[in-house]
Amino acid sequence: MTADVSTPVHAPRLVLVTGATGYIGGRLVPELLSAGYRVRAMARRPEQLRDRPWAGSVEVVRADATSPEDLARALAGVEVAYYLLHSMNGQRRFDAEERRVARSFGRAARAAGVRRIVYLGGLHPDSDDLSQHLASRREVGEVLLDSGVPVTALQAAVILGSGSASFEMLRYLTERLPLMVTPRWVHNRIQPIAIRDVLRYLVASARMPPEVSRTFDIGGPDVLTYLEMMQGYARAAGLPPRRIVPTRVLSPGLSSHWVGLITPVPSAIARPLVDSLVHEVVCREHDIARWVPDPPGGLVGFEEAMRLALQRVREADVATRWSSASDPGAPSDPLPTDPDWAGGSLYVDERATTVAASREELWRVVEGVGGDNGWYSWGLAWAVRGLLDRISGGPGLRRGRRDPRTLQVGDALDFWRVEELEPGRLLRLRAEMRLPGLAWLELHAEEDGAGRTVFRQRALFHPRGLLGQVYWWSVTPFHGVVFGGMQRGVARAAERQRAGTLVR
Repeated sequence: MTADVSTPVHAPRLVLVTGATGYIGGRLVPELLSAGYRVRAMARRPEQLRDRPWAGSVEVVRADATSPEDLARALAGVEVAYYLLHSMNGQRRFDAEERRVARSFGRAARAAGVRRIVYLGGLHPDSDDLSQHLASRREVGEVLLDSGVPVTALQAAVILGSGSASFEMLRYLTERLPLMVTPRWVHNRIQPIAIRDVLRYLVASARMPPEVSRTFDIGGPDVLTYLEMMQGYARAAGLPPRRIVPTRVLSPGLSSHWVGLITPVPSAIARPLVDSLVHEVVCREHDIARWVPDPPGGLVGFEEAMRLALQRVREADVATRWSSASDPGAPSDPLPTDPDWAGGSLYVDERATTVAASREELWRVVEGVGGDNGWYSWGLAWAVRGLLDRISGGPGLRRGRRDPRTLQVGDALDFWRVEELEPGRLLRLRAEMRLPGLAWLELHAEEDGAGRTVFRQRALFHPRGLLGQVYWWSVTPFHGVVFGGMQRGVARAAERQRAGTLVR
């Protein structure tokens, strides 16, 4: 009789989750805690985990996977290590970097006495003619399997769940384009899998017996073409059937740019997703059921996965999104705290307005900026800046928000990321748009002692070279319209909230 390993009888003393700020890692941590494991979360910037609901229940370690010293510290005392590191940043030679990091991680895990590595890679056909993305995913698995530590290497195709890059790509393509001219790969067969089944397999893999060290194909019960998936999404969302015309013209490169313009997923991330769809990705075996039996009701099917994901989106209950992790190519420098910072020029545009509203009323508007609420100033200017950023390979404005009302440190917010958040007082955003320098936007709410609130706003820019200097001085004339308009718009919105409260 096969044992069900989904719930540990004797939980490992400690498990490590790499990539804890990412889409999968951020959802895996609470699942492991619920299953009785002690969890150590590894992140390059642990402050991005500060506001997660589970942050107080885990040990957080600051570590860079490229540093052997950091890895040794992160893996000390760990019995099971989850390898969820992945470079989807559009770099031409990301495969060499992934190979190097995986080899270093395997050596460190063996030296630390880790009993098992669990890896989530990509489902791929049995062929040497693979895209760079899938070939790299396969090679990382092979490197880890050669590490001398038992490995569970799960191979999944399209992962369906609220906030996943694959789901967002499917969702926006289907919703925004009732008539589509599509590449030929929309007719390739795919075996998608629901996020809840991926998490169940990941948690259960920690209890694999030591003699098991191999890859496992994982997929849901349905095999569909991408065209069928788009039509299935349309049905689940209550949309009319989509009209789809395949063409031979759209190469994977052109397709990724097309996806980058239509959906929130930038072309740098869309490219590896599209590369995966160029191949038929269908499970060749279901051997994992020997150690992790299917649940009594079976695996989650495509239609149920769509229903669950859409329900989460409509209820604004999306735990993590594809944008949860910072783009490795985006700037991550924290704002200099020294007011007399000597690192070079630091240009500042600072404004203040007294608002006839309480700090709580003002803060509700401040914390709700971006996404569908916009930026309370010249909308066309923001839209054009977002489009230019998309064209240059940046995130643009389409990433939106994880939640329409609240923010957490580490959240993506259009082409910003939340760097600091002091509820009721300070919101600091770090720019992830393509810029010749580093930029931040700070929004402060301060009581003035007379029943009113002072709304302070600072835009800061550290130029990179001559191009950065030229950029700052070329956009300075528009600051009054963009940042000044934003300050006035936020103040008016807060005052309207007060007026509405008084009327009620």
